[in-house]
Amino acid sequence: MTVAAEPRPHATLDAEKIRADFPILHTHARGKPLVYLDNGASTQKPRQVIDTIVRYYESQNANIHRGVYELSQNATEQYEHARRIAQRFLNAAEPAEVIFTRGTTESINLVASSFGRGFLEAGDEVFISALEHHSNIVPWQIACQQSGAELKVIPMNEHGELMLDDFAAMLSSRVKIVAVTHLSNALGTVVPVEQIIAMAHSVGAAVLIDGAQWVAHAKTDVQKLDADFYCFSGHKIFGPTGIGILYGKRKYLDAMPPYQSGGDMIEQVTFRKTTYAQLPNKFEAGTPNIAGAIGLGAALEYVQKVGFDAIASHERALHAHLTKRLSVIPGLKIIGTAKHKASVVSFTVEEPKLNAQDIGVMLDLEGIAIRTGHHCCQPIMDRYGVPGTARASLALYNTKHDVDRLADALAKIVRVSTEKAAARSAGTHEIKFPDPSASTPDEAAAELVETFEMFEDWKDKYAVLIEMGEKLLPMDPAMKTEVTKVHGCQSVVHMFGRKRPGTQDSVDFLADSDADIVRGLIAILEKLFAGQSAHAILAFDIEGFFKKLGLDQHLSMGRRNGLAGMVSRLKAHANQLVTAS
Repeated sequence: MTVAAEPRPHATLDAEKIRADFPILHTHARGKPLVYLDNGASTQKPRQVIDTIVRYYESQNANIHRGVYELSQNATEQYEHARRIAQRFLNAAEPAEVIFTRGTTESINLVASSFGRGFLEAGDEVFISALEHHSNIVPWQIACQQSGAELKVIPMNEHGELMLDDFAAMLSSRVKIVAVTHLSNALGTVVPVEQIIAMAHSVGAAVLIDGAQWVAHAKTDVQKLDADFYCFSGHKIFGPTGIGILYGKRKYLDAMPPYQSGGDMIEQVTFRKTTYAQLPNKFEAGTPNIAGAIGLGAALEYVQKVGFDAIASHERALHAHLTKRLSVIPGLKIIGTAKHKASVVSFTVEEPKLNAQDIGVMLDLEGIAIRTGHHCCQPIMDRYGVPGTARASLALYNTKHDVDRLADALAKIVRVSTEKAAARSAGTHEIKFPDPSASTPDEAAAELVETFEMFEDWKDKYAVLIEMGEKLLPMDPAMKTEVTKVHGCQSVVHMFGRKRPGTQDSVDFLADSDADIVRGLIAILEKLFAGQSAHAILAFDIEGFFKKLGLDQHLSMGRRNGLAGMVSRLKAHANQLVTAS
C-alpha cells in the first residue's frame, strides 16, 4: 500500500502563513469570505507562481530552442530548468524522461495513442480500474477499438477499494498495459499502486499511473514505484492551467511513435522521409506552453519548500476533522469509505433527498466553493446508484475554520430543507393543473423579466426562483413513471402533459423534480406555458427569454440540458396537439 508516509513529529505547517501566499484566498464570494474546497478540480496559485509567470511575460518572453539571441537562449534555459525541477520532483532517472504536455488528459491520450500503435494488437488486453476518471477510460477504449485489444476493469468493493485478488486472477501474458489512478478524484481512495505495478510487471505488462490527484499531497518517487508512466497536471499542484507532466521510462518512450508532428519533434525533413528528434523533443511538437512550464517549475519548488511531511500531517488531521463533522449531520451519507483515503470527501444528502447541484448552489450563497456532479466518473456514480455527489477536496492552505464553515452551512441546509419537505407533504395531493398566468406567453414573459430585473445579485434571483418552485402544484407520485421522465438532466425530472379540457389545442402540464433549482425552472415554464395554445408555445423564443431573464449564465451545463429537455418535451406535446387539430 503506497500512502503518505507518517509525518515526523516536527513536521508542522503554519496554514495562516501559507494562506498569505495565495491572494485569492483573501477575496469574497457572494459577499462573504471565500472558503475554497474544490482543490480536486483545480488549486489556487501562490504569489510566487503568479510573479514568476508575470516576470516571464514582462521581461523574458521569447520562443525557445532555435533562437541565437540572448532572450531566446534565456527562455530556453528557464524552460529546460523547469524540466529538471520536474525530474527531481518525481525522481526520474534523467530529464529526457520528462515530457511537457497540456495536462494529465493529454498525457494519457499520448500514451494510449503512441503505446497503442507501438505495442497493442488484436488479442491483447488493457486494464483500467473501476475508480478511473473518464480521461483514463475513454483513451483506452479508443486504443482498444483501433488495435483490436480488449479493455478490462479491476473491480471495486462497496467501500471504493480495488479488489486485487480479482485482479490477480485476471492477469495473464495477454495484458500489455495497466492504467490506474493513484488517488480517486471522486471517492478519495488511495490506490495501492506499488502493489499493482509489481503485479502487472510479473506478467510483463507496463503500467501508467494517473497522479493528478496525488502529487499535491505526498511525495512521489517514480523509480521507487517502478512506474513505467506517471502523469499529472500543473493546475492541481498550485501551478498554471494548460501544462502538465508525462514521465515515461526511456525504453518505452524511445520505442513509441510520435503522438503529434511538427516543429521541434523532427531531426530532418525531406519530401520523401522524416526522421524524429531525440527525447524529450520527440513528443513536444510545436511551440510549447513556455510560461506554463516555467510557472509549473515554480509551483513544484513551492510545495517542496513547504515539505510533504508537513503537508501530509496537516491534511491528514484536516481530512479526519472534515469526515467527523460531516458524519454527524442527519441524512448526510459519505460516498466512499475506503480504509486508506486522502484529500477528498464525497457525500449525498438522503433525508431529505437533496440534489447535489442544489447543495452546491446553496453553499455558494454562503461563499463556500465545492464541486458537484459525477466528477467525470460516471461508472462510479452508477456503482453507487446516484446521479452525482457533492465533493469537498482539501489542500495545504485549508483550515479547520474552512471545514467548520462548510459543516455548519450544510447542517443549516439540511435543517431548512427538512422543514420545507414536511410542509410540502402536509399539503393537499389533489391532482390540479395550473391556470394560465397571462393571456399569452409573451405577456407572461414580460412580467417575469420585470420581476427578475428588480434584482441584480444572483443570491436574490436564486431566492425568487426557489420561492417560485416551492409554490408548484403537487404532481401525483403515480404520474412519475419512466414515460414521464425527462432525460438529459442530472436531476430527476418528470413532466406530464395533456390537452386542456374544453379547449381546442391548449396545453395542461404538471412537472416536478428532486432539485430545488429545477423546480424553480419548472415554475417559470408553468408561468409561460400553462393553459396556453400549442401554436403560441411553438412560436415562443425560449432561448432569448432566458437570456433576458439573466439566469442562463448561472445555470450549469446539466441544468441547461435539463431545461432543454423539458422545453423539448413541452414543444413535442404542443406539436402533437397542433397536428391532431
